[in-house]
Amino acid sequence: MSSKENAAIGQLFGLLESRYAIRVLWALRDGHAQTFRLLQDSVGGITPNTLNTRIKELRQAGWIQHGRDGYVLTSQGTDLLKRMADFPAFATKWATAQARKMA
Repeated sequence: MSSKENAAIGQLFGLLESRYAIRVLWALRDGHAQTFRLLQDSVGGITPNTLNTRIKELRQAGWIQHGRDGYVLTSQGTDLLKRMADFPAFATKWATAQARKMA
């Protein structure tokens, strides 16, 4: 991997590692616009200040936008989540394996 690719991956992971960033994106995955309050409820446990910060960062990254009815994913945000689509299946397999280890 080139240093340019490493830098891009570092930037991507840096933003995704921000507290609740993935959860905000995941809450918008169905394509339905969400108001600030609905998005806060969808994410769960996020303070208004943290949600404001994540929204600002995710908008600057070009992954979400505010439309007439609320926040939605952009095409780039949708593309990112499509690339993460295997996460639920992986998470289920992983969690099952972890539970077996603990038993």
